[in-house]
Amino acid sequence: MKYRYLGKHGLRISEISLGAWLTFGGSINKEKSKEIITTALDEGINFIDIADIYSKGNAEKIVGEIVSDGTYDRKDLVISSKVFWPMSDNPNDMGLSRKHILDSIEGSLNRLNMDYLDIYYCHRFDHFTPLRETIEAMDDLVRSGQVRYWGTSVWNAAQLERAIGIAKEIGARLPSVEQPRYNMLDRFIELEIIDTAKYHGLGLTVWSPLGQGILTGKYNNGIPEGSRGQTSEFLKRELTDENIEKVKKLSEIASELEITMSQLALAWVLRKDVISSAITGATSVDQLQENIAASDIRLSKEVLEQIESILLNAPDHHPIYRIAVPNR
Repeated sequence: MKYRYLGKHGLRISEISLGAWLTFGGSINKEKSKEIITTALDEGINFIDIADIYSKGNAEKIVGEIVSDGTYDRKDLVISSKVFWPMSDNPNDMGLSRKHILDSIEGSLNRLNMDYLDIYYCHRFDHFTPLRETIEAMDDLVRSGQVRYWGTSVWNAAQLERAIGIAKEIGARLPSVEQPRYNMLDRFIELEIIDTAKYHGLGLTVWSPLGQGILTGKYNNGIPEGSRGQTSEFLKRELTDENIEKVKKLSEIASELEITMSQLALAWVLRKDVISSAITGATSVDQLQENIAASDIRLSKEVLEQIESILLNAPDHHPIYRIAVPNR
């Protein structure tokens, strides 16, 4: 396993990390979860990404029970969680108010059976809470030792710039990391987020690097019975004929390289140094080990050009905003 720094910060995390969305405490039982988590840690993954909303707190409980049994030293782990989404019908049990943030960190730490989180993300932008209130609350958590680094998830470039500007103005700890969605079929962050991250030294821990399974090739010959593609409306929007044809062509490149489609997709994400880690989910040890192997794959310039000729989806600014560079 290879490791990368979290942006300009000294924290090092595994290039391939393990996420708990839709798996631990949800689609897979505790026994299978333990097998996957212990294998991941034994294979060199040191970063486990969770959120309080994942399975309504059950993901945190499962991970906490497994990693706190004495087998692993807490200082060797990088554990993250998130705050934003409602955990109950209580009107204050949502968003990024000071109350909800301070209540939520206590809940997450109790479920995880830990004293602190390495990373605590604001799980979306809160349009109803003053940004300064949110930043002050996150700063207090870092200063208290309950959180080592704080970050954001699915914030746009303007929101990140505002947060950094306010934090500097009031002398608060700046966000250290953004967690956006990024994969071969969703390249939105290439437009502004990546440049913003580079400029401010933010790490990027990206989720859905396999496009919820589309980029594994599992849908190349139709939607398997019982798969997420049958039930997820979010996924169905991307299960287009155009995308499937692209994945089929990409699968041919993977075959020529003697790697899997999943490994090609993960190696493509990791081609950019600004990406600190690709967060992957796993429902089996075999799937996990396949993903882990992508850390050893580096794609050549020629292969990247082949991939680009198939994708043809790099995002671009509206023509009126493009800067004309005069001939010299």
